[in-house]
Amino acid sequence: MSLRIAYLTGEYPRATDTFIQREVTALRAHGVEVETCSIRRTGAEHHVGPEQQREAANTFHVLEAAKRPATLLKAHARALTRHPARYLRALRLAWKTSPGGIRATLYQLIYFAEAAVLAQRLQDTGAKHLHNHIAKSSCTVAMLASELSGIPYSFTLHGPDIFFEPIHWRLDEKIKRATFVACISEFCRSQAMAFSPPEHWQKLHIIHCGVDPARYDYPTERAKREKPQLLFVGRIAAVKGLPILLDALPQITTGPLALAVIGDGPDRALIEAQARTLPPEITVDFMGYRSQSDVAAMLGEVDMLVLPSFAEGVPVVLMEAMAARLPVVTTRIAGIPELITDGTHGHLVPPGDTTALAHAIADLIDYPDKAAEMGRRGREKVQAEFDSHAEAARLAHLFHAYAQGKTPPKRPANHPEAQP
Repeated sequence: MSLRIAYLTGEYPRATDTFIQREVTALRAHGVEVETCSIRRTGAEHHVGPEQQREAANTFHVLEAAKRPATLLKAHARALTRHPARYLRALRLAWKTSPGGIRATLYQLIYFAEAAVLAQRLQDTGAKHLHNHIAKSSCTVAMLASELSGIPYSFTLHGPDIFFEPIHWRLDEKIKRATFVACISEFCRSQAMAFSPPEHWQKLHIIHCGVDPARYDYPTERAKREKPQLLFVGRIAAVKGLPILLDALPQITTGPLALAVIGDGPDRALIEAQARTLPPEITVDFMGYRSQSDVAAMLGEVDMLVLPSFAEGVPVVLMEAMAARLPVVTTRIAGIPELITDGTHGHLVPPGDTTALAHAIADLIDYPDKAAEMGRRGREKVQAEFDSHAEAARLAHLFHAYAQGKTPPKRPANHPEAQP
């Protein structure tokens, strides 16, 4: 059964959210018609490859459309005249879900203005469902657009930042009004349960973020190197634990080390300055944003991935590294232990513990056979539970099932014959 849906995020496509792009591609491969919508237009620095460039060119940008007075007025006039009761309910909902204060209320009105433009787009393109990624401001727009249009919506809940301010972002109301919620981990689902009453728990499902393992199928045997090559991929911000990693490197007494840092972010200048204070035998290469293909190639050239974050959901880059048969060193937080078993796929360390991080990295350097076995098991784990095609099939199952008034199990099926 064909189903046309719209996908909404705050910014799409982004170099830091390639998993959403992969999910859209996989859903299309499963026969779901997907139109991508973005509140803001991403900067050119995020279009790091032909895939992102194509997606950007074919994405509807809500804010740009809403800034055109004729478009904005037409959308609101249409919504008000065709369904005045819906329009007033949506306006009340925008007011009701404001966290309070003049600034926040103003933003709610902006979200309402954007929602009317999005609602008109959904109706004009024949969308039957709206799905949102990231449950913050873009999800507020999705909730209001659903109220205005009568088109049901759902969202993927990631964390961790939404769990810091669930009341501000009215996570309770968004869960209540959503047709279903795709939670990326059991931990994530538990947080959604904490902020919603039991009658809504049955629509909280587990859909992992995923990767295409075939893209990272590198040989088990890695080339011998003069010095160990470590890789960090992510936003360059203190919350990702990079200062801890740089402090840990001098504690590793195995000799020269090289660290490649892929990504960019608000703390880059400070962290680059810290890197310049390291001993000369430790080299750090800040590579900036790179395309999916570049990251995949880099995973075939290094010895391990290190991600010492303080707050995460379940990082897709860990899945990519595991699919590439790399051992990983990361922190024991949130949903990460659902992906990585300590001592089996790599090492989990307490967040912020420099000494534990140094010992974990040194262990993988000192025992390469053990590290290789961890990499092999890591790939098996990703193939079994975090394959993007299988996860997209589960998500497609949810879209079809709810369209037919059915409620699938917490972890829906991932094979075509199970589709409703």
